[in-house]
Amino acid sequence: VQLVQSGGGSVRAGGSLKLSCQASGFSFVDYTIGWFRQAPGKDREWVSCLSRSDSSTYYADSVKGRFTISSDSADNRVHLQMNNLDLEDTAVYYCAARYFVSCSKLIENYHLRGQGTQVTVSS
Repeated sequence: VQLVQSGGGSVRAGGSLKLSCQASGFSFVDYTIGWFRQAPGKDREWVSCLSRSDSSTYYADSVKGRFTISSDSADNRVHLQMNNLDLEDTAVYYCAARYFVSCSKLIENYHLRGQGTQVTVSS
């Protein structure tokens, strides 16, 4: 049972990237999925969440309107589409899962965590 992340990489400011988080060994259908990021020298930051308890999506103010979280049940993946990226979005991004409860902004409240993927935005 694990989360496997893919996507990420390097992009110029204003560009787009898509991160994916795939469940291995279980189904995402009943899991609330959160995305977090941590930039060098900064605290880990909650980015977005897809809640299974109320079927809603939530975003940090810093990414609202630019990032979109979505799920693909057929592929057992959750995606984070990131548009209009800026330098402040540079970080290691993590997906995390917790079973059928509401979103939490603390990654410690999630039972599973992906391996992390680097996103680098340059000018």
